[in-house]
Amino acid sequence: MLSHYLNRRRLGAYLDGALDEETARSTAAHLATCGVCQREAEGLRRLRLLLQRDSAVADPDWTGFWAGVVRGVEDAKTARPVPVLRRTWRPQWALGGALAAALLLSIGVWQFVPSGSPQDGVIVRSASTGDPRATVMVYGPPERDVAVVWVLGLDAK
Repeated sequence: MLSHYLNRRRLGAYLDGALDEETARSTAAHLATCGVCQREAEGLRRLRLLLQRDSAVADPDWTGFWAGVVRGVEDAKTARPVPVLRRTWRPQWALGGALAAALLLSIGVWQFVPSGSPQDGVIVRSASTGDPRATVMVYGPPERDVAVVWVLGLDAK
């Protein structure tokens, strides 16, 4: 099954002659025994012939190009300006949106806060900071990877 998948992905490169000899031999051997890949290869061959046959590109017709450019410039000179819709600041919409966002956020937080009892406990740890005036306190429930960290005693001067 995996061999079929790999060989089927190589069919285009095989038909283009872009595979190394060993991979090409392996793909040819698979192609000789697999009807699905034979049909796929035949479809790719027909597609290549269609593309080669219809690949002749006609020379572009530039006779009306310059006249079209001049006409576009003249039309732009006489065209009326398009009115621009200006959005005005509406504080009532901003306030309403902020209140709605705050309400949704508080409902979301309320819904997803774990409903544990006070007996679940909180682990409190303290650590030394190297500064004799400071202490680090870490609070967190034992079953969750959430912690609150407080640094006490370092006042900004």
